[in-house]
Amino acid sequence: MRTLCLTLICSLAGLPLAYADEPAQPTATHVEIPATGTVDFKITPDESQVAERFRMQDHPFLFTAKSERTSGDVQVTKITFPSPVTTEIEENNTVHGLYFQPPGKGPFPGVVVLHILGGDFILSQTIANALARNGVAALAIKMPYYAERRRPGHPRRMLSNNIEESIEGMTQGVLDIRRSVAWVRDRPEVNDADLGITGISLGGLMSALSAAAEPRVRKVGIQLAGGNLAEAIWDRENKETKGFRENWLAKGGTRETFIKVVMPVEPTTYGHLLKGRQVLMLAARQDEIFPVSSTMALWKSIGEEPELIWLEDAGHYTALLYIMRETERLSQFMKQPLPARK
Repeated sequence: MRTLCLTLICSLAGLPLAYADEPAQPTATHVEIPATGTVDFKITPDESQVAERFRMQDHPFLFTAKSERTSGDVQVTKITFPSPVTTEIEENNTVHGLYFQPPGKGPFPGVVVLHILGGDFILSQTIANALARNGVAALAIKMPYYAERRRPGHPRRMLSNNIEESIEGMTQGVLDIRRSVAWVRDRPEVNDADLGITGISLGGLMSALSAAAEPRVRKVGIQLAGGNLAEAIWDRENKETKGFRENWLAKGGTRETFIKVVMPVEPTTYGHLLKGRQVLMLAARQDEIFPVSSTMALWKSIGEEPELIWLEDAGHYTALLYIMRETERLSQFMKQPLPARK
């Protein structure tokens, strides 16, 4: 039902659906992507500022690519590469994504697009498709324990009532995203100095967290997400947050110890690392998941610098009705020239 609703909303908004495409056809207008290849992950001098749990070393990694389809003049290619983290769930150790490639030699801005908590990939892939149609190369990836990365019948999820496992999943997600940024950066049609990341809800939260962990990302689109994650989980009254609380209290924990444990994956912990970057925040004034206080906490942690757009009459879910307008704004944000580094 959720997928159907997203499909209807995207259709009503006039966005080109990511899956409503023609069969893939060879075309000379797109820069070729080899079936297999190697990317050299290189850290920057700013790696020392990255939180230890998210740090990486220079290393190569392999990838595979398979042409999937075309969407208008956008070429869609399935990309896989190993996660930097090896878990006991073998399926989870491979990152899966779809690369939406604009026609031409570029250079284009390059963006990683992240999905929502429910695992409905139509929305993230449709946004990636729209970005590509606007001249922004976009890689939409699937985060840990989602889709192909989930073992059938196994209960493990990226986020669950087990907070320790959730923190592990989020940490792996950040490291996967860092490799995703490296893959996009390595594309010859992408301007390797003009890299961004965006997502909605969980994807927005992970965008803020991952951008702080990846110094090469200079543009960040945080949509319908915020900070003070632990307080939001603990204080909200719904089935999911109740499970978090009950599980934690059963282990002898308290609200205070819960907040302390979550801080390593709390976006406001690292908000200062996004100061000086180009950050666009989209928030819903009536958001049931990330209330105004959560949005403002993240905004303030980034030095009150981000451009903050409020959807005054929208909640977390009804904000999707504004997707066409806001995806156009996001496209223009990702395409705008970067200021010179200070």
